[in-house]
Amino acid sequence: MSPIAAAPFVLPLTTLDGRTVTLADFAGRVLLVVNVASRCGFTPQYAGLEALYRQYQNRGLTVLGFPCDQFGHQEPGDAAEIAQFCTLNYEVSFPLFAKVEVNGAGAHPLYQWLKKEAPGLLGTEAIKWNFTKFLIDPEGRVVRRFAPTDTPASLARHVEPLLPAV
Repeated sequence: MSPIAAAPFVLPLTTLDGRTVTLADFAGRVLLVVNVASRCGFTPQYAGLEALYRQYQNRGLTVLGFPCDQFGHQEPGDAAEIAQFCTLNYEVSFPLFAKVEVNGAGAHPLYQWLKKEAPGLLGTEAIKWNFTKFLIDPEGRVVRRFAPTDTPASLARHVEPLLPAV
């Protein structure tokens, strides 16, 4: 991993249950980082993200969900409410983190890095909506950014080549 890529891997990240981890805890894995929300038109993508995670987790994929309330107040709940919603409605087992901002002056440093490494359409860095996805390879490089409209199932063809052969 290059020194530039290493810097974001030491940033503290707070899990939904209050533990502190870093991306380094997932070193060597393919990561799919997603800003999520429970009251969004794309919320049903939780099911697809969970399916993708279950399909590839033993081969090295980890989905990381970061709740965000910056888009239409679509994630108003606290950590306990978010955890309950994700468990009861989608049986989410992939790691979920404390609510973050992804745009503006309060954007989490992880998202500042992701947006710089993989800008959106026409080079814009701003995240347009919930369920924007970033794919990171096992060496810590941001490979690609996906729009909210890109379904988790459609990402399998991008994830598969990054994983070790069976």
